[in-house]
Amino acid sequence: MAMLNFGGTEEKVVLREEFPLEKALETLKDETIAVLGYGVQGPGQSLNLRDNGFNVIVGQRKGGASWDKAVADGWVPGETLFPIEEAADRGTIIQYLLSDAAQIEVWPTLKPYLTAGKALYFSHGFGITFDKRTGIVAPDDIDVILVAPKGSGTSLRRMFLQGRGLNSSFAIKQDATGRAYERVIALGIGVGSGYLFETDFQREVYSDLTGERGTLMGAIQGIFEAQYGVLRENGHTPSEAFNETVEELTQSLMPLVAENGMDWMYANCSTTAQRGALDWKDKFRDATRPVFEDLYRSVATGEEAQRSIDSNSQSDYRVKLEAELKELHDSEMWQAGRTVRGLRPENN
Repeated sequence: MAMLNFGGTEEKVVLREEFPLEKALETLKDETIAVLGYGVQGPGQSLNLRDNGFNVIVGQRKGGASWDKAVADGWVPGETLFPIEEAADRGTIIQYLLSDAAQIEVWPTLKPYLTAGKALYFSHGFGITFDKRTGIVAPDDIDVILVAPKGSGTSLRRMFLQGRGLNSSFAIKQDATGRAYERVIALGIGVGSGYLFETDFQREVYSDLTGERGTLMGAIQGIFEAQYGVLRENGHTPSEAFNETVEELTQSLMPLVAENGMDWMYANCSTTAQRGALDWKDKFRDATRPVFEDLYRSVATGEEAQRSIDSNSQSDYRVKLEAELKELHDSEMWQAGRTVRGLRPENN
């Protein structure tokens, strides 16, 4: 592993140059990778592995929409697509990519197939970290590893097709075979990681749950709603409010941040914008810091995990979820967003 400096702190990372695809293929040449689940991460990871030349099969419940999607993506029933039990039996590496709730439900079915020498792979530390709540405790004679792409499976696939990589964390919870490290790195390269940085299962799930509820999804939606609402209440039109709240951020400013950092984005804005941003950033930091501290405490104590388990296990969970998502969909802000997106030059 290479040692790189991140803001004054050194971290161990694995670069594609030091563990190229050819080495990953050689490492896993005798392995069968069984990807269980074809929802969020399953399609991107399995398709990238397949396109990279690994021996991959998919395990999914027969008869559902995800099974049909897998068939549409070229997985062949009886050859590369199997019911979950058969895929788990055939696989030497089991990529457990079902939802957290489904992992709990399927675990008693999967466990008998986790025989000595196999590897159990996660892309989220939830099930293992909160094992007292989930019941997911791996046998002692298998490797337990993690590769967590820092983005959705859709982004992982899109970037792969563009010849780019999505950065991933990796972790080893259990090394029963002495090969856990080379297995996890080969898989990380195989699924299309840009570079791999080291973590552990607990840190991965704590940071992931905080990020999802924070700046990645929860906080950003809350901030959007607050600013959009203030602008509308003060007489600004939906188009103006949406463009100033969302469109300019996502289409103009965030690409600049991704390219060279926040300071570079500031430097490429007007001096009036720079002055205002620098004057107000500390106020927003100080106002939201207590919320993030409360959020992290809720994650670390397991409250967020239990809330997720309780809600996702309810029989009407999907109905309630669709209702909440429909409320977002039907809000004026995102209705305005659909109109604005339709007016982008590439859509006309």
